[in-house]
Amino acid sequence: QVQLVESGGGLVQAGGSLRLSCVASGIIFSINAMGWYRQAPGKQRELVAEITSGSNTNYADSVKGRFTISRDNAKNMVYLQMDRLKPEDTGVYYCTVDYGRTRFWGKGTLVTVSS
Repeated sequence: QVQLVESGGGLVQAGGSLRLSCVASGIIFSINAMGWYRQAPGKQRELVAEITSGSNTNYADSVKGRFTISRDNAKNMVYLQMDRLKPEDTGVYYCTVDYGRTRFWGKGTLVTVSS
């Protein structure tokens, strides 16, 4: 059974940085795309960034130039470096892994950006 565990969330002041990590267990063959979504209070979950098995990346317009997604295939991990954080970046961040024909989700890590 594939399981995802996120870490690295917390409270940070506006303008600060955080690095989220996500490790996948139960992996036997190669992972396809990996990504990060977030859900702010009272809002729908939205894509933040994604990275393909070939390391092509895609970002939400709101985070372009501030966030960087990366992956370590040997460790089955995906990272999200978040710089110049804004209060509107506050939310629960979920990592995703496309494995076979299934998208797996982590339970999320809370990021709070104070003004």
